[in-house]
Amino acid sequence: MTDENVEVTNRTNSGLLLAAIAVAILLGLGGIIWSATLNSKIAAQQKTISDLSAQNTKLAAAQQETTAQLNVATDELKNSLGLTQKQLDTRAAELQARTARLANEQKRTEGQVAAVTSDVTNVKADVGGVKTDLANTNTQLTSMKGDLNGHSTLIARNADELEILKHKGDRNYYTFTLVKGRKIPVGTVSLELKKSDAKKSSFTLAIYSDDKVYTKKDKSLNEPLQFLSGKDPLLFEIVVNSVSAKNTVTGYLSTPKNAPAPPTIAAER
Repeated sequence: MTDENVEVTNRTNSGLLLAAIAVAILLGLGGIIWSATLNSKIAAQQKTISDLSAQNTKLAAAQQETTAQLNVATDELKNSLGLTQKQLDTRAAELQARTARLANEQKRTEGQVAAVTSDVTNVKADVGGVKTDLANTNTQLTSMKGDLNGHSTLIARNADELEILKHKGDRNYYTFTLVKGRKIPVGTVSLELKKSDAKKSSFTLAIYSDDKVYTKKDKSLNEPLQFLSGKDPLLFEIVVNSVSAKNTVTGYLSTPKNAPAPPTIAAER
């Protein structure tokens, strides 16, 4: 081997060594760069994971709080619905009670109306009966001639017929009951029963008027006994309707409407 070959061989080995060193350096630098890049990515990912974990924790807390609020709202809603239902039930019960009360009041009112209607019907019937009785009685009134001047006059033979005469309004009427031997005032005159006979239905009266005495002797029932009385003489009439065995007679005195009224006894009209 020559020196030239040895020099070429040494140069070649030195070049290869330098190339190997250069490659190693490049590889080392590349590994360092890759490692740094990888560490940076890992750090970024870890930060992202940490942020997501924190966000997840917040979301979990928010969800828990929301669930708690939802539970509270649900309870409040349940309570509210329960109260409303209770109020509705109470109101319904009140309305039912009021309806029942109104029904009872209506029923009671209908009963009262029926009772009043019945009373009115009865009253109408009574009025109709009274009108019929009055009409019948009116047709039964008797016209008789008086004992003074033969003047014809209507007389009443009982209390019903006397009421008819009173309602006519033509004269004033005063009823009386006389006991034998007792002088009593009747209207503006005084009357005294002198004697009576129940079997014969006869009687004798003394009439005291204007300081005069008129004696109606042995008169009969329902006979108009006439006499004049007053400053301007007016025709008065006496009718006796009954004679009892106890020396008692009953009847009435009839005077004109313009005759003086008694001082202490109101005229029966």
